[in-house]
Amino acid sequence: DVEPGTQALAIAQNRILEKDFFNSIGIPTAPYRAVETLDDLEAAFAEIGPGILKTCTLGYDGKGQAQITSAMDCITGFAAMNDAPAIYEGFISFEREVSVIAARFQDGSFAAYDIPENVHKGGILRTSTVPANISEPTAQHAKAHAQTLLSALGYVGVAGVEFFVMADGSLIANEFAPRVHNSGHWTEAACAISQFEQHIRAIAGLPAGQTSRHSDCVMHNVIGDDVSHVPRWLATPNAHLHLYGKAETRQGRKMGHVTVLGDNQR
Repeated sequence: DVEPGTQALAIAQNRILEKDFFNSIGIPTAPYRAVETLDDLEAAFAEIGPGILKTCTLGYDGKGQAQITSAMDCITGFAAMNDAPAIYEGFISFEREVSVIAARFQDGSFAAYDIPENVHKGGILRTSTVPANISEPTAQHAKAHAQTLLSALGYVGVAGVEFFVMADGSLIANEFAPRVHNSGHWTEAACAISQFEQHIRAIAGLPAGQTSRHSDCVMHNVIGDDVSHVPRWLATPNAHLHLYGKAETRQGRKMGHVTVLGDNQR
């Protein structure tokens, strides 16, 4: 057997299958519609209102997306999809973005890390701050949703599940990743057992590692020309720098990350 299983990968790689699966197990999402033709998109826009059109597959870090706020946007946005199957998702008014980094083990047990609050710019994760500025009931609800998802998939390993937090503390699922997740990279600096070790423990049938953190922290992605700031990060107290060894710097390319430990990083 291969862990994680292929079902999780198939669902996570297709945004419509992903949204359908979330809703089938009681995890709410933004309103969405499948889009194969311009008529489909115009009908979805008329029903849902402003939103974002995304390719069903192969989109990441903001790629394969178009904002739709008018009828004219429908024409240009649909053309930008290059005839690829797409999904239209309505905009929602949320207060913040968070994620759950969790593991499910071969015996069905579950363990989740403390929840980071994530800031994206241009569709790319910029920072993850731990702990997130959310209530304890919201945090527990997010972890419960993650456990429901991983259990329904029969999943073994670490996964990341992204949520929008609404003004009343309720949650809207955005997407999940069947792997260790960028918003969990802080665990290598702020926890005794990182998400990477936890994943190996899970798929190898080893005991669950402790998920508690020893420090509050902020993880910053090092993106593109941010590598020029490496000397500053190296001189920053309590900063843990991890460069990925990529030889070429490109705009929007993740070159590494740095986690700064401390309780006053907001």
